[in-house]
Amino acid sequence: MGGGLAIATACDFRIAAPGSSLGAPIARTVGNGISPGNVARLTAAFGHARVKRMLLLAELLGADEALASGYLLQIMELAVMEDALSALCTKLSALALLTQYAAKETLRCQLLANLPDCSDLIRLCYGSGDFRRDIEGFMSGQAPKWKGE
Repeated sequence: MGGGLAIATACDFRIAAPGSSLGAPIARTVGNGISPGNVARLTAAFGHARVKRMLLLAELLGADEALASGYLLQIMELAVMEDALSALCTKLSALALLTQYAAKETLRCQLLANLPDCSDLIRLCYGSGDFRRDIEGFMSGQAPKWKGE
């Protein structure tokens, strides 16, 4: 789920079906880490408070909250989604390509400028005994046994 959220967050626009849930519940699954770039993208898309809920409390957000935060462009039934996506692509393709490129690149540069080097924190999570134990438990359907080591 968290990997899918990271991929979706890299997209310019997102549309979801009613009842969809979004999140990165790594604090209750295998206890891995998340890169500073992904945290920055999530924070820009959802806001600081929502990202804290997703990452620290392992909460999932519903489609309505994701729409209210601006993360989603629309919520729609799957039956009409293909036509709506086609219309969105038609609209985008009719606009100035270089202007869109410059705007996207400026936004990307602003978002990722001056990110801290958190590689030590990523190593802490992925190199931990908790992660090694709990990835095995996760794969076999066992509940995590966090020890903070």
